Amino acid sequence: MFVIIGAIIVLGATVGAFLWSGGSLLLLWHPPEFLAIFGITAGVAVICAPKDVLIHTIHSIIGALKGSGPNKDDYLDLMKVMYELFMLGRRNGLLALDEHVSSPESSSIFSNYPNFLADKDKVSFLCSALRPIIDGKIKPDQLEPLLKAEIDAKKHAAHGPINVLHLLGDSLPGIGIVAAVMGIILTMSVLDQGVMVIGGKISAALSGTFLGIFVAYGFINPLCNVIEFGNEAEETYYICMSRSIGAFARGLAPIMAVELARRSLEASMVPSADDLENILKSSTGG
Repeated sequence: MFVIIGAIIVLGATVGAFLWSGGSLLLLWHPPEFLAIFGITAGVAVICAPKDVLIHTIHSIIGALKGSGPNKDDYLDLMKVMYELFMLGRRNGLLALDEHVSSPESSSIFSNYPNFLADKDKVSFLCSALRPIIDGKIKPDQLEPLLKAEIDAKKHAAHGPINVLHLLGDSLPGIGIVAAVMGIILTMSVLDQGVMVIGGKISAALSGTFLGIFVAYGFINPLCNVIEFGNEAEETYYICMSRSIGAFARGLAPIMAVELARRSLEASMVPSADDLENILKSSTGG
């Protein structure tokens, strides 16, 4: 939402200043320049990245526009579901977790948290992290390095869209110059047609430079930052989860394993220790 608000402010300030100075929006309307700028930019995007990265980039942009990223309720749901799983494992043995981990869609625990269950990546991470503990295939102190490797892989994949957008942001001013040079070439061919025609051609050429710089610095580069902040928030979420699961695997009490997750986060994202304890105990009937 804030991305859209910011974009409206950028656009409004630019158009407002232009109109206030006596300009007309028709002076900026040159469809051939738009085709050159956005067409070349699209071609650069196709050249610079594989298909899956381009698809990921589109999803990242949509997510940034929606304001995606874990919020306080998401973290609270995570802590609740982990606490319930940890308590079940402590009381009934780790094998009691098998039915929940093997089929989270039909789990009585996961079904209590539909927002968490809807995020397949996070559910898969949690279940795959608990699986080796349940099966006894790994020692507790070996689990966290395994989870860190998975988080690093996710981090690497998430950086692809940022690389693509950085390249496009850096390229757009140059693409604008390309469009302007084409416009100047056209202008040179009509030097015998009078000042009005020449002025119109130069105006069209300069609008290409303007558009390239405007889109790069007004939209693409800020969007890169938003996606990067979102990636960091996602990484923090997974780190929080991995630390809590690792602590439980080492034998820490469920409430303390979840408390470790709480301390990994900013205070604004989670309740206080006492409030969290009351919330967790009430969610499991004490």
